[in-house]
Amino acid sequence: MKLHTLFFTLGLAGSALPVAAKSPNILILYADDLGYGDLGCYNKDSKIPTPHLDKLASEGVRFTDGHSSSGICTPSRYALLTGRHHWRDFHGIVNAMGDSVFKPERLTLPEMLQKKGYKTAAIGKWHLGWNWKAIRKPDAESKDGVTGKKKKKIKVFGPDAYDWTKSIPNGPLDHGFDYYFGDTVINFPPYAWIENDKLVKAPDTMMDTSKWKKIKEGNWECRPGPMVSDWDPYQNIPVTTQKGVEYIKAQAKTDQPFFLFFAYPSPHAPIIPNDQFDGKSKAGPYGDFVYETDDSIGQLLTALKESGQADNTIVIFSADNGPEKYAYERDKKYDHWSSKPLRGLKRDIYEGGHHVPFIIKYPGVTKAGSTNTSLVSQIDIMATLASVVGFDLPEKNAAEDSHDLLPLLKGEAQSVRSSHVHNTRANQYAIRHGDWVLINGKNGYQSGRNAEWEKKHGYEADDKQPVELYNLKEDISQKHNIADKHPEKVKELTDLLKRIREQGYSAPRLAK
Repeated sequence: MKLHTLFFTLGLAGSALPVAAKSPNILILYADDLGYGDLGCYNKDSKIPTPHLDKLASEGVRFTDGHSSSGICTPSRYALLTGRHHWRDFHGIVNAMGDSVFKPERLTLPEMLQKKGYKTAAIGKWHLGWNWKAIRKPDAESKDGVTGKKKKKIKVFGPDAYDWTKSIPNGPLDHGFDYYFGDTVINFPPYAWIENDKLVKAPDTMMDTSKWKKIKEGNWECRPGPMVSDWDPYQNIPVTTQKGVEYIKAQAKTDQPFFLFFAYPSPHAPIIPNDQFDGKSKAGPYGDFVYETDDSIGQLLTALKESGQADNTIVIFSADNGPEKYAYERDKKYDHWSSKPLRGLKRDIYEGGHHVPFIIKYPGVTKAGSTNTSLVSQIDIMATLASVVGFDLPEKNAAEDSHDLLPLLKGEAQSVRSSHVHNTRANQYAIRHGDWVLINGKNGYQSGRNAEWEKKHGYEADDKQPVELYNLKEDISQKHNIADKHPEKVKELTDLLKRIREQGYSAPRLAK
């Protein structure tokens, strides 16, 4: 029997009246640039302790073949919150002070849950855009700025260019969330806290990393723009965690179920674990940052338990894409490969770019400590939760690529999807079907090839074939391109990719 349709009886005057139980709360924990091999429950050789996520896996189901839609931030978040492949609409990220990627008619996951009586909140990283132009003064003039290691010159607007007292439209509150708290993107302006649709404190200077405590690994990678003068990026996780704990505990006092999308800035650059987490891993500051993230997750899960809501809350953990290119140096220095056993990193369409940790705990439904090897995607979360809450998804502008995972969670099916399309950049795709993956290009790299890493891990030299084909059952690390041995499989997957792209959907409910 489904948890959300359980009934209990209350004896009144000799009769039993059915009373509907509260629908399950939903907590999505979303990491940023986290590798499949970073968690102990996915990699026994990981140099990073992740006790709270390991415990979550022991209490729910751990999917070993889970995927994001893209190898970068914005597209994966969009796909998760819409149940639609990002590449049907766009490919890149929302740049600094960029507008929303959502069209008004597009049904989002929080909007769907609102229709079923849920209170909805997003805390942490947003990176899906706001209409910053709406609060920019008409006579504002841009300034010269630089960005990136190559010091590329760009035009930016300073703090005086905006009326910070105004509400910022087209953000989380306009796309289904009742509440938002965060800094939108940790390395993008404005460097300030945002609560709902207004800045808590107005920026009064331009971003200046020299004012911050020294970075611990890699580069700041912060875009220039307005900043609150006392801004401290090291406070991101502590502050948002406290907000999350407060939100969860407050919901125990209401009759409404809640949906909380808690999106971490970590372990995305800047890699800035707080001092108390230094040395907690054997994988350098990045590993310590993952450990701090795990510690924050522990606090949120403890809040669920202490508030009496853990047994009626679905918890989903995953990440938007694989680890950043710093992983190559980390493997060299600490012998910790964040994508283990996969090839590829963030941006890549090799498995390491989008094959990510994926854990679901649904009390009373999922079997504690179970492992599922079925192909699943974050795109499937929307159809799955629609099934959980009893929402009939419309045929238009809703979850065109989302598959219902509830039969898997209940142990009633072996698989619900057989194909998945991987993409980061326009005109470079990979298609998964069964055990097979076709990379429709000369290789699956976007973050660049690292010959030293390939030699260490036994990869063959580039064979110069126009496409790459792998059987993941036999070669999960994608070491041996067998496209020339299976031309019929190359054609089959090429045709399948073309059909899925052109027909505009892949969800079973929309099949004619």
